[in-house]
Amino acid sequence: IRAWHFGRYAATRSTVARERLTELTPALLTALAETDNADAAFLAFDRLVAKMPAGVQIFSLFVSNPSLLRLLTQVMGAAPKLAETIGRRPRVLDALMEPAFFDTVPGEADLDARLAESFAEARDYEDVLDRARIFGQEQLFLVGVRVLTGTLSVDEAGAAYATLAGVLVRRLLAAVEGEFARTHGRVAGGAAVVVAMGKLGGREMTASSDLDLMLLYDFDPACEASDGERPLPPSQYYIRLAQRLIAALSAPTAQGLLYEVDFRLRPSGNKGPVATRLAAFETYHAEEAWTWERMALTRARVVAGPAAFAERVEAAIRTALVQPRDLAKLRADVAEMRGLIADEKGTTDPWDMKQVPGGLVDVEFVAQYLMLRHGAGDPTLFATNTRDALVRLRDAGHLSLVDFDVLAPAIRLFQGLTQVLRLATDGAFRPEEAPRGLLDLLQRIGELPDLATLRAHLVDTERQVQAIHEEIVGRAKRRKQAS
Repeated sequence: IRAWHFGRYAATRSTVARERLTELTPALLTALAETDNADAAFLAFDRLVAKMPAGVQIFSLFVSNPSLLRLLTQVMGAAPKLAETIGRRPRVLDALMEPAFFDTVPGEADLDARLAESFAEARDYEDVLDRARIFGQEQLFLVGVRVLTGTLSVDEAGAAYATLAGVLVRRLLAAVEGEFARTHGRVAGGAAVVVAMGKLGGREMTASSDLDLMLLYDFDPACEASDGERPLPPSQYYIRLAQRLIAALSAPTAQGLLYEVDFRLRPSGNKGPVATRLAAFETYHAEEAWTWERMALTRARVVAGPAAFAERVEAAIRTALVQPRDLAKLRADVAEMRGLIADEKGTTDPWDMKQVPGGLVDVEFVAQYLMLRHGAGDPTLFATNTRDALVRLRDAGHLSLVDFDVLAPAIRLFQGLTQVLRLATDGAFRPEEAPRGLLDLLQRIGELPDLATLRAHLVDTERQVQAIHEEIVGRAKRRKQAS
């Protein structure tokens, strides 16, 4: 507090700012004391003040809106990392004051319209990239606040993050294509789509999820080069376009970062071109694709690009998924793949709910294996969302009700806890170091009275999931460790 009042921070150097802060201090200390971790909340607020360029307006806002101050201290007590966004993007507070903020979540059309309006006001391409980062960071924060306050369910949170990412990818692809065409023109009959996979494809994203993407394209076979001032052969054109899109999504700018982007799930992985022609994609999945690539493809869906070409790509994905396959080899490959992952990323920490035996990976592998095993005869089994896939498999009789009653609550528990942890922590979760507010949130998600009971329930759930995975897929075959 002394640092604030002696103007050691930019936000409190003016006399008016210090006067407003003096007026705010009693209410602030009361609000901080009401959190379950006043020390952590106070330190988070101190970091917020340290990063703010000016504090008069925000301090005045808190004085006149005590409910907003209480909400902010609640966030700081549970997820100090999330609260740091306010220091960079203070206008997010305007959204928190909207009467309908906790009653409605912006839909895809609303987000798209807002982003389009922002892009239309951009001075140049670089400004477009900055505006995408500002918009993305603000909306990620607002979804996170809804998660922490319990106004978004686990399913809704994953879908909200995925909707936001899809809008950003779609608008940035259009911006990249326009900027690229200024130099290299267009390819005759050309079209490109972005295929989402992984958490984005399954609409199961968290605040820190990266984007697993693939760019597929096609063009008029008679076209030899684009029609711009600096023409490029079509294949080179789309490879360069994909590289520009990766940079647009992931490169740091003056406004920070947007997403980490991973293109390794494309055909041939890092050995293949960063963009793939649709015909090559079809041939690859008909003749060369590994089982793990088909598993990944169960979560693929088009998120950007022209509708007509998107339909062709979606049809090609379905064709790849419903191919007849050697069922014994499929089962052995899935078990072996689980073993390889365990060798590389295995853990015994029950709070590492993705990689621990019986965790998220095991649930996803069961769903993906069963879809590939039975999908050739019934394509309606395929669903990019894991929980939806489990429901379809149960309804079709390919997953027993007993196993479903373990796996469905398990993935809900894992995803719910993970949503909160990704908001609040950057690394491994250490309960003994966690703010009280975060522990309370975890207990609320788990619907259990204390952390010890929650941990015991988590361990038991993982044990049951592991047993189901071994029964359906088989025991993971791990490589022998070097002696």
